[in-house]
Amino acid sequence: MTKQTILGRVAQLAKANINALLDQAEDPQKMLDQLIRDYANNIAEAEAAVASTIGNLRLLEQDHREDVDAAKEWGGKALAASRKADELRAAGKAAEADTFDNLAKVALGRQLGSEKEARTAEPSIASQTEVVDKLKAGLTQMKEKLRELQAKRDELVARATSAQVQNRMLDAVKSIDVLDPTSELSRFEDKVRREEARAMGQQELAASSLDAQFERLDDAEDDAEIAARLAALKTG
Repeated sequence: MTKQTILGRVAQLAKANINALLDQAEDPQKMLDQLIRDYANNIAEAEAAVASTIGNLRLLEQDHREDVDAAKEWGGKALAASRKADELRAAGKAAEADTFDNLAKVALGRQLGSEKEARTAEPSIASQTEVVDKLKAGLTQMKEKLRELQAKRDELVARATSAQVQNRMLDAVKSIDVLDPTSELSRFEDKVRREEARAMGQQELAASSLDAQFERLDDAEDDAEIAARLAALKTG
């Protein structure tokens, strides 16, 4: 995985416009759940890539320190050999002095080589350090974006749950309006009134029959009275 690929992924994920994605989603909750999974997976991949890049940087830094230490060590050896050569030359031992001077030259050559390697590594170390800093910043943004996604997801679920409860309540109210129990009471009241009317009719009918009987009784009494008076007239 190249540096550009790592940086590009981090930048793309960190700058994603969540609101725009939600506006385009048919099911925002599922969209957020999928985004959270994608973000978590990409963060894990990015972290692995960043860890590898950091590891490579640490190796470069370690090699650089070794080169710097080696340069110092060879410098110390060159100095020791040079001083020994000076001592031997002062003692009249020119051949042995030349040998130590040659050792000093060899050590100085090694010192020069280590210094060159250290200088050669320094630009790469600086570049890799910059890359690592950017990757770390990108990962921080990604993790913050993930927390934002999770917060939005929780908020959305809470709002959706509340909306569902409200809709169920409204549906229940509509059902009450459609199936108005007072209409059932009205029908029952009508039935009771019809029964009461029928009872009143029967009572009235019964009363009429009784009145007729009493009227017939009165008529019979009148007939008897008339017959009695007629009889009285005849005998008078």
